[in-house]
Amino acid sequence: MAGSGNEQTVSEYIVHHLTNLTFGKLPGGFERADGSIVADGGQWTMAHGANEIAAMGFNALHVDSLIWSIGLGVIFCWLFRSVAKKASSGVPSGMINLVEMVVEFVDGTVRDTFHGRNPLVAPLALTIFVWVFLMNLMDLIPVDVVPHTLMLAGVDYQKIVPSTDPNITMGMALGVFVLMIYYSIKVKGFGFVKELTMNPFNHPVFIPVNLFMEVVGLLAKPFSLGLRLFGNMYAGEMIFILIACLFSAGVMWMLPAALLQIGWAIFHILVITLQAFIFMVLTVVYLSMAHEDH
Repeated sequence: MAGSGNEQTVSEYIVHHLTNLTFGKLPGGFERADGSIVADGGQWTMAHGANEIAAMGFNALHVDSLIWSIGLGVIFCWLFRSVAKKASSGVPSGMINLVEMVVEFVDGTVRDTFHGRNPLVAPLALTIFVWVFLMNLMDLIPVDVVPHTLMLAGVDYQKIVPSTDPNITMGMALGVFVLMIYYSIKVKGFGFVKELTMNPFNHPVFIPVNLFMEVVGLLAKPFSLGLRLFGNMYAGEMIFILIACLFSAGVMWMLPAALLQIGWAIFHILVITLQAFIFMVLTVVYLSMAHEDH
C-alpha cells in the first residue's frame, strides 16, 4: 500500500493515516508493542500503536497537531506582518493586494454581523478565518507525501491537517466560549443571570426550567462550533484516503483514482474556505449576542 514502506491491508492503511503522533505517559507494568515492560512509576514516551495511545489516556498530547497548528499560526503572523510593513498608499499588487482583500472582506463581514463596540472582534475574526483556512488547506497535500517522508526518518505517524483533530477544533471553540462568557458578564452584569433564569418564561416558578434550557443552549454553541469544523474536515480527509486506496487496486484503477483525486481536491477548495468562513461568522455572531444588553 502506498505510503507505508510495508504491505498493508486497506483497513491498516486507513487507520495508520488517521492516527496522531502521540506523546504521553504509559502506566507501570504496561507491555509495549515491542514486548518490553514499562517500569513502575510509568514512562513518558511516544506511542507506538493504538493500544499505547489508549493506555496513555486523557493527558496524552497530539504532537503533530500541535506542531502543525502552531507552525501555521506563526506563518500567518509572519506573512501578514511582512505585508503590513510593505504596504503603502500606492496601488497594491501581488500578495499585498491579496492580503488587503482578505482584511477588507473580514472587516466588512464583522461590520455587518457584529452590532456592539469592541476593538478585539475584527482582529479575532481575521485570525480565526486565516488560521483555520491554512489548517484546512493542508488537506490538499497528497495524503502519502508527508507521512511517507517522515516514516523514512523514523516517525511512525503524522497527521498534517490540524482541523481533523477534535482537540484542536474544540480547543478553539473553547476559547471562543470563554470570550462569550466574559463579555456576557462584563456587558450585561446581573442581566446575564436574569437572561439565563427568566427566559423564555418570565416567571420565578419557571427558573429551573429556564436555567436548564438556557445552559443547554449556551453549551451547545462551542460544541457545534468545534464539531462542525472537525466533522467536515475529517470526512474530507477520509475521502482523500479512500481515493488513495484505489491506487493499490491495480493499474486499471490508477487513472480513475487520479481523476477522482483531482476532482475532489478542486471541490474541497470550496469546502476548506467555507468552513473557515462559517467558523469566523459564528464566532462573530456569538460575541455579538454576548454584547446585546437590551
